Amino acid sequence: MGTLRCICTALSVVAMLLLAGCGQTKTVTRVEPDAAIDVSGEWNDTDSRLVAEEMIRDVVGRPWLGDFRGTKQRSPVLIVGTVRNRTAEHIATTAFIKNLERELINASQVEFVANKEEREEVREERADQQEYSSAETLKKFQQETGADFLLRGDITSIIDQDGGTRVKFYQVNLELVNIETNKKVWVGEKKIKKLVTQDSTKF
Repeated sequence: MGTLRCICTALSVVAMLLLAGCGQTKTVTRVEPDAAIDVSGEWNDTDSRLVAEEMIRDVVGRPWLGDFRGTKQRSPVLIVGTVRNRTAEHIATTAFIKNLERELINASQVEFVANKEEREEVREERADQQEYSSAETLKKFQQETGADFLLRGDITSIIDQDGGTRVKFYQVNLELVNIETNKKVWVGEKKIKKLVTQDSTKF
């Protein structure tokens, strides 16, 4: 009798697990990488890409660029510094910085140098070459191109919520600073506002 009870209990547990499993389905659909998909209403890859594209178009279209070329008779050299996340949510600022770098390079209006972390890696390789590379291929020290301007900024957000309705407001501020003089030659701003509605118990 005890054995029968154990078997019945085991079968009941298996049945419950099977029923629970049947209630959970997952569907995966491949989409284009640049498709605009907003699931949570939070900052996402589409925001990162579109903001970078718009702000770089603005920075290379302003008078500072022509002024510099007229004075120096060459294109300016830029570096992207820190973009600080001052929101309450996780934002992949590294991905946003890479979007800015890509747009700067593709704009073909300025020259561009590696950031601080990348320079350290390159310097390690250059130091390694001093010992192991041939004289014909050896890369010398103190031949780096110095940047003229630093692009930096921050991302902030404001959330306004009432019941099941929430408004998420993002503001991206970037500034271009002359490294030699500390003068700001360009300040850019991009705003994003999203309306999210759902069952208030979900927030």
